Amino acid sequence: MWPRISAAIVIAAATSVLVFAQALPNPDGIDLSGSWAARNFTDAIGNMPGGGPRPVDYMGIPLSDVGRAWSLVYSQSQTSEPERICDYYAPTYIGIGPMGLRIWPESELLTGYTTAWMIGGWADFVPITIWMDGRSHPSQYAAHDKSGFTTGVWENDVLTTYTTHMIANLLHRRAPHSDLATMTMRFSRHADILSLTGRIEDPVYLTEPLYVSREWQLSSVPTNRSAVPCSSAFEGIPTGKVPYYLPGQNPFVDEVSKIWGIPQEAVNGGAETIYPEFRKKLKDKYKRPEKCVANASELQAGACGGPGRIQPVVN
Repeated sequence: MWPRISAAIVIAAATSVLVFAQALPNPDGIDLSGSWAARNFTDAIGNMPGGGPRPVDYMGIPLSDVGRAWSLVYSQSQTSEPERICDYYAPTYIGIGPMGLRIWPESELLTGYTTAWMIGGWADFVPITIWMDGRSHPSQYAAHDKSGFTTGVWENDVLTTYTTHMIANLLHRRAPHSDLATMTMRFSRHADILSLTGRIEDPVYLTEPLYVSREWQLSSVPTNRSAVPCSSAFEGIPTGKVPYYLPGQNPFVDEVSKIWGIPQEAVNGGAETIYPEFRKKLKDKYKRPEKCVANASELQAGACGGPGRIQPVVN
C-alpha cells in the first residue's frame, strides 16, 4: 500500500514540476549584468574642449521646422538654473550621453527568472526599469515621467526594448523631444563589449527616426547603481532667470561654419543631412579653414577663436 502511495506522490510531484516548468517564460538570452565603462564615440568626443557638440550643430538630426525653431531659441545655460541643475535627462540620453552603465537583473526568487533588467542612474538620468514579464504599456493618457516606461524581449541573444511615456525633454543636449516620443533599443554583448543600436521617433520634433549607436566595455571598477546624489549650487544663473535667445538672435548660429567651413545648410540639420548623398550637394560649397598658427599665450588671449573654442592647429 505505502509503496503505491509513495509512487503516486512522486509521479504527481514530477507532473506538477513539469507543468510549472512549461508555464515559465522563455529563458534569458545572455548576461548583461555588470559595470560598463563608456567607450569614446563621435558625439561624446564632439568638437568642444572637454567633449560634446557645439550649441548649434544639428547635422545628422532629422529636425522638423518646429524642432529647429525650438533648438535655436534654447540656451544650454538652462541646465545651470538652480531649479534645473538636478533635472535629469530622459532615457534617450543612454544612447547619446557620455556616461557608463550599471546593469543588473531583478529576479523572481522561486524560479530565478528575470522579471526586469535595471539600468542604474548616473549624474544625468534616473534609473530605468526594463520589464521582462510580458506586461503591457500603460494607456496613452497615463502619467509620463523621467524614466518613461520600458518593456523588453529577447530576440535570440539580443535584448530588444521599447520605451514610451517619457516626459518632454532634451533629445540631444541641443535639440528636443516631445512627450509623444518613443524609443527602441537593441542591446547585444560580444565578450566584454556591450553594443547598443537605438531608434528614436517623435512626430512633433523629428521628420523621420533618429538612429544612434554606441558601445561600452565591461569594467572591474563598480559604477554607482543609483543616481548620484545631486545638490544645487550656483553656476552663474540666478534663481528665476531662464536663459534663452529671441528668434534670429542666437549668437552661435554660424559658429560651426566659421570654424570648420561647413555650409550652414548642413549645420541646420534635417533628414537630408543624415544620408551620404548629402555630401555631393556640399561638394562645391565647403571651404577648408585656414591653418591657425598661434602659441599658447596667444590662444589664451583669444587668437584663433580664443578660449572655449576648438583647439587649433599649433605651429
